[in-house]
Amino acid sequence: MVTALSKFRIENRYVKLPKHFYSHVQPTPLKEPRMVCFNDELAEEMGIDPSEKDHWTRVGAGQELLEGMEPIAMKYTGHQFGMYNPDLGDGRGLLMWESYGPDGRHWDWHLKGAGMTPYSRFGDGRAVLRSTLREYLCSEAMHYLGIPTTRALFMVSAKDPVMRESIETAAALMRVAQTHIRFGHFEYAAYHKGPEAVRTLLDHTIEMHFPELLELPQAERYLRWLEEVVSRTARMVAQWQAVGFCHGVMNSDNMSIAGDTFDYGPYAFLDDFDAGYICNHTDQGGRYAYNQQPQIGFINCQFLAQTLTNVMDEDDLRRGLRRYETVYNSRFQQLMKQKLGLEQESEQDMSLIMDLFGMLHEHHIDYTLFFRGLSTRHARGNAPVRDLFVDRSVADSWLARYDERLASETRSPEERDTAMRAVNPKYILRNYLAQEAIQDAQQGIYTTVHKLLDILKRPYDEQPENERYAALPPDWGKHMEISCSS
Repeated sequence: MVTALSKFRIENRYVKLPKHFYSHVQPTPLKEPRMVCFNDELAEEMGIDPSEKDHWTRVGAGQELLEGMEPIAMKYTGHQFGMYNPDLGDGRGLLMWESYGPDGRHWDWHLKGAGMTPYSRFGDGRAVLRSTLREYLCSEAMHYLGIPTTRALFMVSAKDPVMRESIETAAALMRVAQTHIRFGHFEYAAYHKGPEAVRTLLDHTIEMHFPELLELPQAERYLRWLEEVVSRTARMVAQWQAVGFCHGVMNSDNMSIAGDTFDYGPYAFLDDFDAGYICNHTDQGGRYAYNQQPQIGFINCQFLAQTLTNVMDEDDLRRGLRRYETVYNSRFQQLMKQKLGLEQESEQDMSLIMDLFGMLHEHHIDYTLFFRGLSTRHARGNAPVRDLFVDRSVADSWLARYDERLASETRSPEERDTAMRAVNPKYILRNYLAQEAIQDAQQGIYTTVHKLLDILKRPYDEQPENERYAALPPDWGKHMEISCSS
């Protein structure tokens, strides 16, 4: 099958690491699987013929292994809600194989919901339809928003019952990414196996995913690697903040060394703006609230740096960590200026931006609709912005200040609006839209899922036929808190 249906080559490199980094595990088959979603565009990008979906259904259900597949559960640890947990690892997912596409890019294939592993602890190793659909939808939504992320290649549903808060049905997701190595892998190596294990993992990571650094002397190579990981993490979090995305569970084992958004659990996109919004009802202390994400990104980078204390110079570790604040601040300001259509430099810009956030917070203004409305002023005037406010004079005051700032810009209003619409999405994956798709899917109706996926592929387009999906959410759909249960 691999030869007939694919244009990629298999080269499983992770299993060449010392065996304590993983365990060989066979997937536990699911019953009566059904292909729910298959990502044809991504498949072609990876060199896969998307026409033979029956084979992939059996693979996704754990019923069939293809030639070259060598399933393993990866061992890692990590800080969860600030506390170190040594008992983590792939508890319900397996790295099935590693492939290289026609363009030379490396892909990890990771099957989530594949059954129990040595790291399942008290879990059953399964994933449910609800959480699997949420990850499929959001990872694709993030990709089309231009935010680094893991991707969803396909997902299957099954008849197997799974007990969570109630009895649900099982599903499995083939998640693909350039790597599944997380900060937590380095924590495991450092705190349980020692400096040689850290150096082995670090050398493997650089060779596989940062080969441009191989020509450098070791000390410089390690420093440049840390700086790059820290910088990617800072840029990713800045993009989250700019689009109003809340991850919900920024544990260090959910942080990718590639700077990809990783592990979609209780996420949310902001509706009515609340700087302290907590989307995960398990997070009672608000550790991972929206306004805490930039600081938590830095703390996780500190956790990573701590694992390198025996293989890197202390001054180099500090130098690497300093990249976070510099990169985050620069990227966040750049993104917000783009959202506001500002090209020229002005010392007042950050004051304008932060006062805007204060206004949105105080008056509970829908984050996405505000910026989209701001992007259509040339054609539609101020109404789309003003109508979001109960007290329109608040909007008028800020818009007058904004217009004063725009007076120093050189682009025409039409050009500026066009540029702003390219960075301010009209369509995001609001939680209530995901919930509607899930409820239909639980009844065996998948048209809602496919419709939503098609809309999310074009988040910046007007799509007049899909206006409902860009409207304010109903009251029941606002500020939904999502469980970690999956």
